[in-house]
Amino acid sequence: MNDGARENLSDMVSLAGRVALVAGGAGGIGAAVASLFRDAGARVIVVDRPGTAAPDGTEFVACDLADAAAIALLVQRLAQAHPALHVLVHAAGVTRDAVLWKMTREAWDEVMRVNLDSAFHLLHGCIPMLRHAGGGSVILVTSINGERGKFGQSNYAASKAGMIGLGRTAARELGAFGVRVNMIAPGMIRTAMTEQLGEDVRRRAREEAVLGRLGEPQDVARAALFLAGDMSRHVTGQVLRVDGGQLIG
Repeated sequence: MNDGARENLSDMVSLAGRVALVAGGAGGIGAAVASLFRDAGARVIVVDRPGTAAPDGTEFVACDLADAAAIALLVQRLAQAHPALHVLVHAAGVTRDAVLWKMTREAWDEVMRVNLDSAFHLLHGCIPMLRHAGGGSVILVTSINGERGKFGQSNYAASKAGMIGLGRTAARELGAFGVRVNMIAPGMIRTAMTEQLGEDVRRRAREEAVLGRLGEPQDVARAALFLAGDMSRHVTGQVLRVDGGQLIG
């Protein structure tokens, strides 16, 4: 491989000169994405709950993503500071598990507001900034449970399935403006949220995965870097599973 080819390959994975917004970027998968985007040269804006903190070298903006009015104000301020947005990642998510007949309205509504409604509100508000940039990449972090369903997670699975429908529709509507929209569907990833689950749950997930292990946040971040940059310039409307083969196991 000659030096020119190496330089071109480096350019394809670089995010230098680009502005990236990572919602839910203060912990777990979102923090890994924000850190890797920073290392790839992007100016990274992390949006997460008040009282949390962003990875070093990124900008932090506090916002309650369960509050549509707060998101509207956030977008207004971002548009003034960053008219052009090149990458939007939605990695925010919560779980409030219960079987259907024990699921409360409050648990259903909270998961929908954080996981799905906020993805719509952010995407809706950021479209002018993405168009101003001349095109860009939107990445919605969904879940394999949004594809297969999951016992005790009717709210979570429904919210993640909704993200797939939202993302594929957005891909159709925004393609003419050079905006690509893709989804990443992780399996069980080792985060603070999944560490709260029982060991038997994690063990079953390892057994389901054909690679025989749980994923790490960095595994999802690497997939996000691929979808954010020029390596995936002809990829849109797709669901990229990062699950170690858990769905097919």
